[in-house]
Amino acid sequence: MSVQKNAHKAKQPSLAQLRAFAAVAEHLHFRDAAAAIGMSQPALSGAVSALEEALGVQLLERTTRKVLLSPAGERLAVRAKAVLDAVGELMEEAEAVQAPFTGVLRLGVIPTVAPYLLPTVLRLVHDRYPDLDLQVHEEQTYSLLEGLAAGRLDLLLLAVPLGVPGVTELPLFDEDFVLVTPDDHPLGGRTGIPRDVLRELDLLLLDEGHCLRDQALDICREAGRTEGAAVTTTAAGLSTLVQLVAGGLGVTLLPRTAVKVETGRNPSLVTGWFADPAPSRRVALAMRTGAARSAEFEELATDLRAALSSLPVRVLRPDPT
Repeated sequence: MSVQKNAHKAKQPSLAQLRAFAAVAEHLHFRDAAAAIGMSQPALSGAVSALEEALGVQLLERTTRKVLLSPAGERLAVRAKAVLDAVGELMEEAEAVQAPFTGVLRLGVIPTVAPYLLPTVLRLVHDRYPDLDLQVHEEQTYSLLEGLAAGRLDLLLLAVPLGVPGVTELPLFDEDFVLVTPDDHPLGGRTGIPRDVLRELDLLLLDEGHCLRDQALDICREAGRTEGAAVTTTAAGLSTLVQLVAGGLGVTLLPRTAVKVETGRNPSLVTGWFADPAPSRRVALAMRTGAARSAEFEELATDLRAALSSLPVRVLRPDPT
């Protein structure tokens, strides 16, 4: 009986084997799976083979061109993912019971927020949370949300509302958009600009995938701009966008936190101000609903609101409900 128990224990799969199999089950490609989990392809293949031996079942059907899950593999892939998720939750819970604001915090930030808010965030973390290992990842919204759901990221700083199940938003502030034009544009430097001017302007926007592009298009639609009004030029970042404006190719919308950084270097750019209520966006922290560190993240949001009060934004207070 003792010998049988020891033999059974020896055949129990390791987490590394389960992680390798789960990656192959997701990607159905050894090279892609190995890259996804940072393992060499031979090591990954060996781990999956060892798991098949430990379980006594064939998990994969290998051909020269592709990898398929066997019927057993399809069933056990679900179980393997559940085990890995449970282990991830265990590690997260263990980290949460340590002293607050210690260990690693992986913060995801969108490109249209990162350059303008990160100095304030980093200063706050340096001064108030010196034991926190803050790791910053700048990505577009869809990638950040995927990272949050997968556990690759802990907390996001981005524009809301997201409307994503399982994600809790901690609003920080609202900020207005301004109109950036060349210095010889009729609207350059004006105040009280009505929104309906956006119907006919040559508007320059960011590339597809940036939430700021979607927000600008929503503002234009609200102003009565037709869907057919073409945007002929786009840019990958706000710095390029304002240089296109300076070159006379059109005008653009900038959030107020970006104005000083993006227009201050070029005297040929002028800012125009919309009539109240000006078009605006809301920026928030976002976390997984029920995250083990939720109390810590809420405290961070409170401290961050206070730190952002010097910026040209309207700081929000949390809903008491």
